Amino acid sequence: MRVYSDPASERHVNHLAAVESPRRFPAALVGVERAERDGVPVERLPCSPADEDALARVHAPAYLDHLKNLSAQGAGYLSLDTALNEHSWEAASIASGAAVAAVESALSGEAAFAVARPPGHHAGRATGMGFCLLNHAAVGAGHARSHGVGRIAILDWDVHHGNGTQDIFYEDGEVLYLSAHQSPFYPGTGWVDEVGEGEGTGLTVNVPLPAGSGEDVYAAVFAGVFLPVLREFAPALILISAGYDAHRADPLGGMALEAASFGRFAAALASLAREAGAAPPALVLEGGYNLGALTEGVAATIRGIEEAREAGWQYAGDVRSVEAARKTLAPFWESLR
Repeated sequence: MRVYSDPASERHVNHLAAVESPRRFPAALVGVERAERDGVPVERLPCSPADEDALARVHAPAYLDHLKNLSAQGAGYLSLDTALNEHSWEAASIASGAAVAAVESALSGEAAFAVARPPGHHAGRATGMGFCLLNHAAVGAGHARSHGVGRIAILDWDVHHGNGTQDIFYEDGEVLYLSAHQSPFYPGTGWVDEVGEGEGTGLTVNVPLPAGSGEDVYAAVFAGVFLPVLREFAPALILISAGYDAHRADPLGGMALEAASFGRFAAALASLAREAGAAPPALVLEGGYNLGALTEGVAATIRGIEEAREAGWQYAGDVRSVEAARKTLAPFWESLR
């Protein structure tokens, strides 16, 4: 496992959201250290800012200029919860660069984790919100496509729906976006009938879940929707938007996952990638606002990727949210009929 990070991640300060604290960055790195102590071989590598071409594949140039100007001024805000300081452009562009490096590593045959902040999955082509400035997972996917990778899947297990990632690829016929998230909840998107448009019809897969859902419900989502769809789609690359705010201790979320749950999700996806002949997963850090849960979640995820063990989950057909998703998506996926 390669881990890409840079100290710039600790210099971004969002004065409108203290919970998205600079302390999240060292807490995540402690998770990397714990996985190492458990015997997982980890190679720590620096990363550079994503270049303008990589960013412009998913973000409007005028928006990128706006971010740079706000940061250069030393302060500014994009929404009621998303502010910048003088280090924000550097931190965000390096976080996208970490995602690009993680994708390159995965395509070379080595799983990788971009451990950086601020998070990214709420950032759209020309919008920032939900603590997010640039959409790192989308930048990573765009970079892979520029290198000839055709079918890419982005799986998002953050407690919040990744509205920015969904919007960027909503009409795209080669990028599959899958999300399990608390609903109704911020940002108010990710309903089951949001399935994509045009060439992307059927390639947006949302499974909104009620508050209080635990690993049994998420296992049903994986067994009943995510894993069958991924096998049928046969991606060359799986990107994971790895948020840890569905942990039961998170102050923003309302779910009931344990740290070990994320490890089992990661192991199942790494196993599927190997089974399908895809590249090993590339992961991008998203949310997670209880520092201890973030540390343990990152450690469990890295261990899970290393194990790459099939979960053995069976779907019994008795989870309402999963049934709703299967019914809505069945016209597009034979595996759900």
